[in-house]
Amino acid sequence: MSYQEKRTLTSMVSGVVVIISYYLYAFGKYQKGLVGVSDLKFWAGTMLTFIGIGIIASIIIMILFHILYAIALAAKQRHYDEKEISNTIESSMVEDEMDKLIGLKSSRIGFICAGVGFVGALVTLLFDQPPMVMLNLLFFSFSLGSLFEGGLTLYYYRKGV
Repeated sequence: MSYQEKRTLTSMVSGVVVIISYYLYAFGKYQKGLVGVSDLKFWAGTMLTFIGIGIIASIIIMILFHILYAIALAAKQRHYDEKEISNTIESSMVEDEMDKLIGLKSSRIGFICAGVGFVGALVTLLFDQPPMVMLNLLFFSFSLGSLFEGGLTLYYYRKGV
């Protein structure tokens, strides 16, 4: 598995953990009756909190990923000198034209998911659903778009562009 595939997979796993944590927390409170569907302050605050948690978690996880990746490469090439190990690490992290093309193609699915989710959220309001449904649909569609983008990135690295 290449560096880009491992990085994408790590990012996807951390995204899934944040999404699951949000839904367990928010809907756990909702099912216990501690919060209602009309409490927009709770829903918005919770979403913003978990967006912040997701950003911080992604930064920490990517730092740990790069450290562990460098250690694993150094352990594999322990009979080489430091300069060769450093060159190998740097060359595996370089983004070439194929990486950029894969990023562009896979980001399109993320934008499509977010767009469909936005239209779906507007439709829920049109059919008199609570605003909480709209907010969660938006949050879910953006999260799902990010996961689809990562999955398509992995697909393109495996099958080619």
